[in-house]
Parts: sequence; structure tokens; C-alpha cells
Amino acid sequence: MNNYGTFTNLHPLSLLRQLSNCSDSTCLQALSNSVTWSIFIDQGKITFATHSIEPFDRLERHLRRLSHRIPSLSSEIRVQLRLLFEPDSYNQSIEFHSSTSEESISYQRPSEYQAICWLVSQKHLNPTQAAVLIQELAKEVIESFLLIKQGSYELKENPERMPIICRLDVGKLIERCQGKLQDWQSFAPHISSPYQRPYLRVKTLSSQTNLPEIQQNISEWIKGFSLRHLAVIINQDEIHVLKTLYPYILNGSILLHEPDPPFDKLPKTFEQETETNHINLLKNQELIDISSIENSNTKTQTNSQQLAQITQARRKKLQELTSPININPTLQQANPAPANIRKKYKIVSIDDSPTFLKEISRFLEEENFSVVTISDPLKAVMAVIRHKPDLILLDLNMEGIDGYELCRIIRNNSMFKETPIVMVTGSKGIIDKVRARFVGASGYLTKPFTRADLLKMVFMHLT
Repeated sequence: MNNYGTFTNLHPLSLLRQLSNCSDSTCLQALSNSVTWSIFIDQGKITFATHSIEPFDRLERHLRRLSHRIPSLSSEIRVQLRLLFEPDSYNQSIEFHSSTSEESISYQRPSEYQAICWLVSQKHLNPTQAAVLIQELAKEVIESFLLIKQGSYELKENPERMPIICRLDVGKLIERCQGKLQDWQSFAPHISSPYQRPYLRVKTLSSQTNLPEIQQNISEWIKGFSLRHLAVIINQDEIHVLKTLYPYILNGSILLHEPDPPFDKLPKTFEQETETNHINLLKNQELIDISSIENSNTKTQTNSQQLAQITQARRKKLQELTSPININPTLQQANPAPANIRKKYKIVSIDDSPTFLKEISRFLEEENFSVVTISDPLKAVMAVIRHKPDLILLDLNMEGIDGYELCRIIRNNSMFKETPIVMVTGSKGIIDKVRARFVGASGYLTKPFTRADLLKMVFMHLT
């Protein structure tokens, strides 16, 4: 099955339902705003779903949630997983340790799916746990897919030997995704994306000491992470976090910044449009009347009465969502929060480029991290011992010293057995992942990288 087409007004629901009635094994690839969605279907059921925006960030978030119930999914295993399977940014190649027969087809499989298969083969996950993981990943991907309005699509044959861990019912998956989208849209127009980044306008909430523990944790981590990442950090449901933050967003005590690239490419849960387009958008997202989508050839006639009904429905839903949280949204200027509530992590950056070190400091100090820069690699070990950092950024290509050897020396010190060490290389540099694992590296970054890339490393290793 190899078909393709374009659409100006996509109804993802109809497309998925058509494919659910197909007995073939196929992969739906949709392209919109430079983002590619890949939905693998076998016998009318979804076997996996992914999109091209930070797939291993998505996998990391869901593995972290599972790790609270599955101790084998430790931070060390997740780091090893990324070093094994995450494509390099410069050539999108992947190192595999598999049989020759599988290598010939491995390029056709999503990298994160191969990573999940590896977790099963290494007995870090059993098949049932892997199925739960695949289901949660698929829900997040399908939620964003249902928001697409314009783009192109292609149907391709699935890799013949792609192992199938589970098959997800399309109808039930869509129903759950619609419910989650409806919850997100209930916070519109103030919240329009899971990847918006909350910041405190004042440094402390006046009732900080009286807030439940979850709210103290939230205030500690409001430092550049998205709403979605924040929920994972404190291990709470996303909607529960929104209900906690929403009163403070309304009164301006918490400001929402737009998503960092590349998350800004994903469709928003709410778009500010004209009244007519807004009504149509809601209907395209299956949040008002599913029957209107299935009869998509009929043009919707909108008027002020329809808009009022939708607005009233949203307000009612919002009241239901926010009522369980007993928070006084009125804030006053307050005393600083106790130091033990807002920990300031210390990050050491070792690099012989003063320009790079200055940029690192600018990136991280804006997010309430303490940054120590070391420009002389020969003095790095003693400086690291003196400062006792929570995370180390180590350049591989410094004059007069081997970055791998320096990493080994630091790691062999008992003080830094558990300290994350992230290796940094230039745009044309190549990291020997096998050697990096051998000397104890926790991850890697390729220059030039963004503040969001740095925060991703902090998210992985410090939160």
C-alpha cells in the first residue's frame, strides 16, 4: 500500500477511522509545519505512533513516570538507552548491537521503538509493561495529530519484520485523546500548549508555607521547564498541575512563555482566530460534535449564539476542573521563600573557549542555576573537587588533554560516582559512544546547542 495525498482541511479522525477498517499493515505519515507524524497500523489497530519532535525526550518522560513503579528503569539504564539508540544530530545514524539479519531492516523502524524492544529483550520491561509504555506514547502523539489542519500525507508499507508488542484499539485511543484535548482546551485562551513555560513574576507566593507539598515542588521547578515537563518532574498528572497553576496564571503572578524550539512547531491546543474559524477549529478537533466531523462536506454556519454556547460550555468545564483545588488566587508581595524550598543546582562547565563558557553562563544563570566555568582543563579535576557540582559539562576537544581520559579521572573519584557528566563536542566532532559509556559519560551535546538543549540535560539528570 503506497498512496499519498494533500489536504487543506484535514479531519484526522476520519482518516484514522478509515485506516482502522483496513486489514493491511501500513504506516500513515503526515507532514505539517515541518513535523512528521508516523502512525503504524496492523490489522486495523495501532502498533506504534511517533512524531519527529524530540522523540527521545518523549520516551524519557514516559520512562520516568514508569520508573516510579518499575525500579529497573533507573537513570543509568535510561542514559544507556539514549547512548545506544538516539540518533546523532549531525548524521542521524544509530549504533546497533544486533544480528546481521536485523541490521538490514533496522533503518525502517523508529529508533525509540527499537529502544523499547531492547528494554524488553534485556528484561528491564516485560511485554505488558512495554504495551503500557507504547499506549501512553501513542496517546500523546495522537493528541497532537488530531490538531493538524493542513499538510500532506503518505501511506507506506510497514517494515515486514518489525516486531509487534501490542495492538491498540483506534476508537478507544481516539476517545481518550479527545477527552485529554478537551481538558487542555478548557484552560484556553490563557493556556494554548503543553509546552508553554511558566515563570514566577514574583519570587515567592505569599501563601507559600501554607501550600500543599506539590505546590512547593512546582514553585521550585518553575525555571524554564514546560508545563508537560514540569508535571513529569513532580510526578503529577498534567491536568492536576494546570489546576494548581491556573489561578496564578489568571492573576498574572505566573507568566507563560511560548514553547521553546522545536516544540513551537507542534500544533497548539488553542489558536486565537476569528469567531467563525474558531468554531470550525473546535469541531475539527472533535471537541464539540463528532457527528459534524463525519459529515465534513456540510459547511458550518456560525453565529453569535453558537459562540456563546461554546464559551459557556468551556467555562462550565473549567469550573469543574478548578473547583477541587482550594487556592486563594489573590497574591501579595511576600518574603523570600525558604532556601530549602528552592534549591539552586551547581553546574560546572569545562571548556577552553571563553566565548562558549560565557554563553553557558548566560543560558543557565537566567534559569536560577549556579554556573562555575573552568577554562584550564589541566586544573579541572581540582576545581571540580572544590566546587562539588551537581552536573558537569565536559568539552571533548580541548588542547593538551583527552576529554575521555578527563572524564575517566573525574568518574573514578568516589565523590563523583553518581554525578552526571555530559560530554560536549563541536559540530563536526564525533563521539565514540562505546568509549563514552566505558569512561562513565552520562550523555552528550553537540555544539552549537540551545538553552532548551541544556535544560533537556538538566531535566534528564537533575530533576
